Amino acid sequence: MVQLNATTLPSISMTRGVAPKRERVIQFGEGGFLRAFCDWMIDMANEKAGMDAGVVVVQPIERGMVGMLNEQDGLYTLILRGQVDGKATCDTRIIQSITRGLSPYEDFDGYLALAHNRDMRIIISNTTEAGIVYTGKDAFDDKPQASYPGKLTRLLYERFTAFGGEKGTGFILLPCELIDYNGRNLLECCLKTADQWALGDAFKTWLQEENVFCSTLVDRIVTGYPRGEAEELYASFGYRDNMLDTAEPFGLWVIEGPAWIEDELPFKKAGCNVVFTQDVSPYKLRKVRMLNGAHTSMVLGAYLSGMEIVGDCMADDTMRSYMSQALFNEIMPTLDLPKEDLEAFASAIFERFSNPFNRHLLLSIALNSQSKFRARVLPTIKEYIHRKGQLPKILTFSMAAFIAFYCGHRKEDGSFVGTRAAGNEYPIADDAFVLDFFANLTGKPAAQIAHDVLSNVDFWGSDLCAELAGFEASVAASLKAIFTKGARAAIEEVVAQ
Repeated sequence: MVQLNATTLPSISMTRGVAPKRERVIQFGEGGFLRAFCDWMIDMANEKAGMDAGVVVVQPIERGMVGMLNEQDGLYTLILRGQVDGKATCDTRIIQSITRGLSPYEDFDGYLALAHNRDMRIIISNTTEAGIVYTGKDAFDDKPQASYPGKLTRLLYERFTAFGGEKGTGFILLPCELIDYNGRNLLECCLKTADQWALGDAFKTWLQEENVFCSTLVDRIVTGYPRGEAEELYASFGYRDNMLDTAEPFGLWVIEGPAWIEDELPFKKAGCNVVFTQDVSPYKLRKVRMLNGAHTSMVLGAYLSGMEIVGDCMADDTMRSYMSQALFNEIMPTLDLPKEDLEAFASAIFERFSNPFNRHLLLSIALNSQSKFRARVLPTIKEYIHRKGQLPKILTFSMAAFIAFYCGHRKEDGSFVGTRAAGNEYPIADDAFVLDFFANLTGKPAAQIAHDVLSNVDFWGSDLCAELAGFEASVAASLKAIFTKGARAAIEEVVAQ
């Protein structure tokens, strides 16, 4: 069986776009997410919107996969599979947007040479949440600098000197790291590095005026290389592909920046789900409260009631109603985006959670639920009370489910152990201070447990018993119902109210 590369491509029968003629994008990161998200969008835009943008992938760490990528001449297969409009879908495509990979650890001169290519216009990155950090440890003469901001500042200075600070020679930067205001943070790191290296005011002015550091929000579940089914897929393709990637069909890229960048990034023209905006904040809030909040508010009670994966919840009428009521009746009314946008996003969440190819284990999602609940659910509860003057019944119940899940009976190997109604034990994984607190509640009545948890200022930033009228009594009643009737019966009751 042949290996996918430029030589074998003409003999391969598979959907593909068009190969770009110009290298216009520098991308820091070669992982599955960027290839299933950004490089796919560029490939679509090359085919459908005439973008003609080739991507040079820069390996951001010393050991990476650009060697494997180059063995296939930047080519790889992407499978997008799941549900769209209630129907199963599977789209398979050979992505041609990547022209080559480059390691600055092996070819630093080649890395700097990218800055001399006038066609280069876009810089994309995904160097993990820890990637956008100013360390103060990089030196200008390092080959390469250790941190991403260090590497980037060196490349931008090379660009500045190569073209004498000429107008129009800057970049559109699209960081995809999962931190708040990633573009603003990246610019700040570069400015600090420029000061550390004494690169001068002229460079700093060019950095800020000729480059656009966009804050972005990215959203797509990427399941990566399908190890368990790779050989079967190869047989169906008729070729091997060591860079094979898989993801869900849903993808959203929210890009904060000036209106004119939409013309330079023709992703919407290619049919991709991209939002250009002056403020990314409402979309981040929508994702945290609706997508993440729906996860966190549902999974703990669902697990206690006997379910194992998110797909189980979507196939169960009671849990589906539970999440529907939470999303449409309680979470959406706390958000200020247009109703049609919120409804479309909510519908997409249901399809994403129902995707049979994404086996999201409830126990995995339950990891560190105390901090997740504080960030994802509690603000919605407070905002709902502020706007409606009453408690949101599902989200209030979800607090009781959180407490019930954390009420274990013994500590073991750094975790706290709980037991479901069926009798099987499960690990409760969180910070030690959280587990120690719950361990001290073992054997107390539901009302006392609810009071102690809700009044824990270290958990919530305030005493919820004093702050939220009626919240303690409602949570205590639901917690008692879970303890006495079981999670399933308690969920059925709250859904039916």
